[in-house]
Amino acid sequence: MPNIACVNGKWSALASAVISVEDRGFQFGDGVYEVIRTYGGHIFHLDEHIRRLYESARLIQMAPRETPAQIEKIIRAGCKKSGYKNVKIYIQMTRGIAPRSHPFPKGVRPTAVFTFRRLDPVPQTIQDKGVSAISIDDIRWNRCHVKSLNLLPNILAREGAIQSGAYEAIFVRDGQVWEGAGSNLFAVYGQEVVTPPAGKFLLSGITRDRVLALGRKKGIAMHERNIALLDLYKADEIFLTGTTVEILPVVRVDKRKIGTGKPGKVTSLLRDAFLEEIGSL
Repeated sequence: MPNIACVNGKWSALASAVISVEDRGFQFGDGVYEVIRTYGGHIFHLDEHIRRLYESARLIQMAPRETPAQIEKIIRAGCKKSGYKNVKIYIQMTRGIAPRSHPFPKGVRPTAVFTFRRLDPVPQTIQDKGVSAISIDDIRWNRCHVKSLNLLPNILAREGAIQSGAYEAIFVRDGQVWEGAGSNLFAVYGQEVVTPPAGKFLLSGITRDRVLALGRKKGIAMHERNIALLDLYKADEIFLTGTTVEILPVVRVDKRKIGTGKPGKVTSLLRDAFLEEIGSL
């Protein structure tokens, strides 16, 4: 039963899943989400994803009706039902169904949607060659650390990248780079690895956190500090991290060659360490 959904406890084929047109997630983007993946049937850092989901919900003053244990049970059941070894798990929680009005509705139960699809990895040819990116003005709100449903700026940024022949768009605010439209950003200078600091202008990914930890374990100097766009151009290596892209080299930014124009040694070392950790799941 591949590509399935669970909407408020009701299982169905994904194509048959429905929500009300008065759901506040549809009307206002009033909700949060999380993306999780599996490797060979093993869920990648599930506890951290669930904690982040609850933190995002807390920050928008929304209380999920499911407990963390119930969420885990649904996720494990969905992975099993799908039959896929590599699953892309999407969770969307909204404030619920109510007549369209801005104030929080009273006595409404939050909506919980879980979907389970086959996850197709980034092709190895892309990993081997690296990708290009563009920089773009950051027009998002000032609470980017909330994994909210309001992704229109990200959508516009990613579409801008595609129309420019690039893979990803990197948000720039006051001359500083922060993150990609759907990924976190790292730059390598010599033997140092730098990523913009966690805070209100970026969503710190689970993969980002793992890369920081793995790098430090390998004895690499890993730093969280601001990176100016002009300094990003001067990096020896750049890479993106994310649940679906894992560790993805960037070889051009704004059509400028980064380093040698090929994936670098530090990026490869960190990717090998990441793959080693996955292999131990």
